[in-house]
Amino acid sequence: MATANGTTPKITLYTNHRCPWAHRSHIVIKELGLPYEEVIIDLDKPREPWYLDVNPRGLVPSIKYNDDIITESAIVSQFLADAYPSHLVPQSNTAEGALKRARINFFVDTWFSKVGSHWIQIARADDDSEKERISKEFVNLVEKEIEPLLKDAKPFFGGSEKITLAEALTAPFILRIYAFAKDGLLPQSTLSGLDALPNFSKWASETIKHPSVTYIWDEEAIVAGAKKRFANLKAQAK
Repeated sequence: MATANGTTPKITLYTNHRCPWAHRSHIVIKELGLPYEEVIIDLDKPREPWYLDVNPRGLVPSIKYNDDIITESAIVSQFLADAYPSHLVPQSNTAEGALKRARINFFVDTWFSKVGSHWIQIARADDDSEKERISKEFVNLVEKEIEPLLKDAKPFFGGSEKITLAEALTAPFILRIYAFAKDGLLPQSTLSGLDALPNFSKWASETIKHPSVTYIWDEEAIVAGAKKRFANLKAQAK
């Protein structure tokens, strides 16, 4: 895909396939069909000085877009979606487009501000009763905050037949919830509770099997890494 002046951008994506935040950028780049080079950053060791020159925070993702560096997953994703108009997000030069963008932004903000942290709390809980308590709270919040926002999903957000930025920014986390529940990191009540929500369950089932969501997904490696990370966190808390 070329820029307005007809040139193809040179994109270097600094990433790690286990990171859900970096996963967001992969989804957007895949949906846009942009060519890119990939540099894997090892998140299990201190960042090398050269990468701190790219991103002083040491986080992924970052992209080098021609000669410019852009960091933070939501900003990287939004920049690319704005630079290459597509089905991901409407342009904001009309009131209708601006309204659709506002609704996407509200959906993403609602997920992360209202419910997004609960599934991590479930996985880190010390005993089964605490896991079940937080799981019930999580499902109730999804039903209250997210379920109504998906009433017109067909199958994707806002009645779209193709995935939007709403899915690109939340799918890596939805995917992990289902994988972790399947592997026992989250209780089965999490899945049964979510499956009982008609809007959410239909939307989620389409989202987590979409090719742009799954193409870097290595469930076995990610679940194994999560088990190790949660075990370390519990050990540190004692």
